[in-house]
Amino acid sequence: MKSHYTNTVSAVNLLFCLFITSASSRSFIRQFTDDLNTNLQQENGAGPKTIQGEAHYPYQHQEISSRNYKLSDSNKLTGLRDRPPATYSLKMESFNTLLKSTNTERYVSRPFSASGYNWTLVVYPNGNKKDNGAGFLSLYVAIDNSTLSPHQEVYVDLRFYVFNRIEKKYFTIQDTHGWRFNLFKTMWGFSQVLPVDTFKDSRNGYLYDGDHCEFGVDVTVPSLFEKSELFTVAEKFYNPRFTWTIRGFSTLLKDTYYSDVFSIGGRRWNIQVNPSGRATGEGKALSMYLIVNANEKFRPYEKIYVRAKLRVLNQRQFNNIEMQIDHWFNGQGYGDEFGWGLHEFISLSDLKDSSKGFLVNDVLMVQVEIEAISSTKYFPN
Repeated sequence: MKSHYTNTVSAVNLLFCLFITSASSRSFIRQFTDDLNTNLQQENGAGPKTIQGEAHYPYQHQEISSRNYKLSDSNKLTGLRDRPPATYSLKMESFNTLLKSTNTERYVSRPFSASGYNWTLVVYPNGNKKDNGAGFLSLYVAIDNSTLSPHQEVYVDLRFYVFNRIEKKYFTIQDTHGWRFNLFKTMWGFSQVLPVDTFKDSRNGYLYDGDHCEFGVDVTVPSLFEKSELFTVAEKFYNPRFTWTIRGFSTLLKDTYYSDVFSIGGRRWNIQVNPSGRATGEGKALSMYLIVNANEKFRPYEKIYVRAKLRVLNQRQFNNIEMQIDHWFNGQGYGDEFGWGLHEFISLSDLKDSSKGFLVNDVLMVQVEIEAISSTKYFPN
């Protein structure tokens, strides 16, 4: 045995001299010496030293910050609601056991599917201490990262639920900014949902029938919009006024008359006049309206905003009779709001009084001035 030991030591010295100037030699010598010591221990009946201490799982789940303590009050919404969770519910009948456990830090639900991904609901009864949650009930959702590609990000809206037996409603908490899941951030939620002391006090209604409780979550992955629209209002037009001169007013026998078609703001219009009035103005006043031309194309759901002035012009003075229009119009055939005006625009007595200056030589002049018209573009058309 002594001869074997002497020969081995000599070999070590020789190798040391050959490789002492090489950086790689130091690694080689350490490995060789370690193997030598191990062999000597085994020959002498000594075994490897056992390490005493805490056991670890080889692939532990990485904790991800919930951002809860960084959220402003304007981003975090809490409240009570009647409707139960729509995605997943977790009921517990032995919650006190988890509260008292010193080794069971959290409860993880079975996987459930939502919006094309698999998730788990994670409950920390005494709070996630690694996420500033000590002394609070902590709730999270974790995504199954096997469903994620390397550079994929999933934007998720989460709403967590805690049932309150006394209120018979669910306490809810959510973040208005949403959450972004990827391979490096697989778990999000709130580390400070409710204080543990508040939760476990049965007088508050969250823990009932001894140690029963219920949690839940809504997981929503909103998709990007495929349809959109752009609403704009134009307020400047090349020629915003249209004046209609009606001759031989006293000879008009029909109930309704329409002006020629005119175009302002990319739309076609008419002025409608009822010489003897209509509705509440019948027989006592002139009725007048701005209407969308019958051939103007509208979508069934489309409306346009119009701000305009309708006038009966005074041909001798400057005191015109004027009405302000501020209204939404739809196309004819898609509702009854394709025209707007007054049933009693001007009384027939004032209109026919020659001293008033509205009807001169049996000629009536009416006008519209359009101040604003909206337009909406739809994508796709």
